[in-house]
Amino acid sequence: MNEEFRKTAPAPLAPIPFRIPAPFETSLANGLKIIIFEDKRFPLVSFRLAFRIGKIYEAENQTGLSSAVASMLNEGTLNYTSKELAEKIERLGASIGASSGSDNSMVSASVLSFYSAEIIDLMAEMILKPTFPESELNLYKENLIEGLKFQRSQASFLVDEQVSRIIFGEHPYHKTSPKIKDVENISREKLISLHKRNYIPNIATLIIVGDVERKSLLKQIEEKFGGWQKGSFEEKQFPSLPERSKRTLTIVDRKGSAQANIVLANPAINRTHPDYFAVLMMNQILGAGASSRLFMNLREEKSYTYGAYSSFDMRRLAGAFEASSEVRTAVTGESLHEFFYELDRIRDETVSEDELQDAKNYLTGVFPLRAETQEGLTNLLVSQQLNDLPEDYLQTYRDNVNAVTNEDVNRVANKYVMPEKLAIVIVGDAEEVLPQVREYAENIEIFDTEGNLQDISNYGKIMEEPKINISGAWELTLNFQGQKIPVKLKAEQTETTFAGTLETMFGNGKIENGKVSGNEFSGTAVTEMQGQSLELGIAGTIENDTIEGAIDAPMLPIPLEFTGKKIS
Repeated sequence: MNEEFRKTAPAPLAPIPFRIPAPFETSLANGLKIIIFEDKRFPLVSFRLAFRIGKIYEAENQTGLSSAVASMLNEGTLNYTSKELAEKIERLGASIGASSGSDNSMVSASVLSFYSAEIIDLMAEMILKPTFPESELNLYKENLIEGLKFQRSQASFLVDEQVSRIIFGEHPYHKTSPKIKDVENISREKLISLHKRNYIPNIATLIIVGDVERKSLLKQIEEKFGGWQKGSFEEKQFPSLPERSKRTLTIVDRKGSAQANIVLANPAINRTHPDYFAVLMMNQILGAGASSRLFMNLREEKSYTYGAYSSFDMRRLAGAFEASSEVRTAVTGESLHEFFYELDRIRDETVSEDELQDAKNYLTGVFPLRAETQEGLTNLLVSQQLNDLPEDYLQTYRDNVNAVTNEDVNRVANKYVMPEKLAIVIVGDAEEVLPQVREYAENIEIFDTEGNLQDISNYGKIMEEPKINISGAWELTLNFQGQKIPVKLKAEQTETTFAGTLETMFGNGKIENGKVSGNEFSGTAVTEMQGQSLELGIAGTIENDTIEGAIDAPMLPIPLEFTGKKIS
């Protein structure tokens, strides 16, 4: 049989015409903007009531207050308790909730079109008549504090915290999360004050998409929101982002981690910048998906990671470029080398016509799919409104993508990807990572997982004389989701190193280059899971015949703590 046809990819199909009509727009006398897009394909309606004010408008001593107000809107109103609201929403088969981001706050809802009037009633109740009951607020604060404690165990949070601090500086975009003391300072009086100040109609847009009858819908909106009083709002002037003049390296020390979370970042463009489409195209080629250069290099060719990506975080006022991956600790330095190779290549070499066309085919092909679902179309309209995009943005999207040239890609790569000014942030075992990466920057900082700056001279020292002997068999007990999981460790120590095996529920791994210093030990066990190489990091301390520490693996959200004893 002739198999030659398998060597050539089939030609792409002709593009399907994408026509989306302009939505209906109007405003109430109080300034509330209304966008209605009638979509009769499904008996559903999606609602978004968006406010052009978010966390960046919080005072320095009010971090977390915007999110608290949004979260508490459905926890009690003048006419309903939290339980009554939840039951009413459940009976309608609806969803309704609120959130606050950096630039905007939003109430979102969706329901069968038959119940759209009831949802507008409930949204008006939540927006205009919240009571912020003390009992619900206390529960919210307790849960949030527990969540804050947990998030510091997440490498993704730790890396984002440092990247935001470095890239955004004094700009309020640097805020990633409140501190526990911020949560403790939240009061009902502060919620009422912020709600009165921020939730005003003259900075709000109500977007409705779905199976609606416009005339009756507008009448109901006027009845429910027409009496909403305007408020006073002034745009703030925020500090500029820090100017970067050189490359820096920041490590968050997560002892015993089996992997390193890497992010390389520099300031970039905001969402309305004229270079948006050229940047979108460049990033698609560099690291936006599974066929991108970074992914094909670090995963497919080098097998350093399950994935490597790049992205542009484009907000209303500023933005950042990021390239990121989670790699095995042992290949952190080699992974950085490949990152810089690809970042230099996208700047120095003109992308091929094939790469450019593939990226265009993907971006122009996937865009209509986002508008196929009602939620997808709603989100596109929300983004258009909140980011002040042109009225014909959706209609001209594919034309703008197709207009990008090779020269445009090269130009924006050189402008917004800055290898010599990057902030390199790595979350991992600093003792293991630092020797591999210190050549990449002269300016190096190390933090602990609580965000405290550490003395770098305490890292990379000559190993201390061991005060323990890990040789023998150890019976460990892991705490895993409330269960006690048995693990066996067998080791043979030679001066400051040890080798051995680790038997876990993830498989049996071999340790070859474990380290012993003072009363501490650490090592990496290499095993296989579903045909893939898997590294399990183990670190801890020993006192007499008792042992304690933690085991870490890439699929674990947090290291699993263990205790144990020597059995032979």
